[in-house]
Amino acid sequence: MEKTLEELIDQLDLEPLEVNLFRGQSADLGGKSVFGGQVIGQALVAAGRTVEGRVAHSLHAYFLLPGDMAAPIVYEVDRIRDGRSFSARRVQAIQHGRPIFSMIASFQVPEPGLEHQPPMPEAPPPENLPSSTELRERWLTEAGELPEKIREAVRRPMPIDFRPIEPWNPLKPGRSAPSQSVWFRTIDKVPDDPMLHRCLLAYASDNNLIPTALRPHGKSWYGGQMIVASIDHAMWFHRDARVDDWLLYVMDSPTAQAARGFARGAIYDRSGRLVASVAQEGLMREASR
Repeated sequence: MEKTLEELIDQLDLEPLEVNLFRGQSADLGGKSVFGGQVIGQALVAAGRTVEGRVAHSLHAYFLLPGDMAAPIVYEVDRIRDGRSFSARRVQAIQHGRPIFSMIASFQVPEPGLEHQPPMPEAPPPENLPSSTELRERWLTEAGELPEKIREAVRRPMPIDFRPIEPWNPLKPGRSAPSQSVWFRTIDKVPDDPMLHRCLLAYASDNNLIPTALRPHGKSWYGGQMIVASIDHAMWFHRDARVDDWLLYVMDSPTAQAARGFARGAIYDRSGRLVASVAQEGLMREASR
C-alpha cells in the first residue's frame, strides 16, 4: 500500500486504553491545528469499536477547540442507547484535559426499505481531469513567488486524490459561483472493511466545503487572508461505498453571514448512487478584523 495512505489508516487504528477509551495520534498537514476530518474519522472509529452488527448511518459533530498536532487525542465513548434497531454513541475528543470535539453518531441494524434519490449530475470522467499533484504544481506556477512554508504545505503528499471539475486556485483566488464538484478516491486500494471505508469517507468529507463558501468572495485560506475553521459537521451515510473507487462530491454554499459560511454536499459513486450527504458551517473571518 502507498505509504501516505498506510499512515492515514494507521492513524485511524486507535489504541484501546480501557473500556470505552481510545487514543489516537495526529498528522501535520501543513495547517495550524489538527485537520478536522482526522478527528471526525477517529471519533467514528472509536464509536464503531463499541457497536456490533450495526452500521453507522449518521454523525453530528462540533469542533470546540483547535487540536494540538504534537499531543495525542483521547476519545471517550458514552454508550447512550442500544435499542432493537438503533444504537447511539457520544464521543468526546480530549487533549490537555479539555474536550476539543464532541460528536453523536447513530448506528442501525441493516434492513431493507423503500428507496429513492435524485440523479447524479452530469460530470466528465475523472480520468480526463488532472490529478491533485498536477493541479497543485499548476497552482504554484500561476501564483508566482510564495513563502517556502506555503509551497511545502501545497506539495505535501495526500492520501486522497481530489480532482475538481472546475479548478479554483486558492493561491491566486478569483471570484466564482459558490458551488463545485470534485471527484476523489484514495491513492491506493483499501482493505475490504466497510466500517473503515465509512471512516475514510468521513475523513474526506471535511475537504472543500468551506472553500466552496469562499469562492464568490475571491478569498483564500492560504496566505493569512482569512481565519478559517470548521465549526460543526453533519454527515449521513445512505449506502455502502468504497473510497478507493471514484466518488463525486457535489457541493454548494447557499449562504454566508456573521463571519460564518454554510456549505452542503452530496456524494455519489460512479454508478450514480447517492452514498452520503454532508452539511457544515465554518468560521470565515477576515484576518484584518
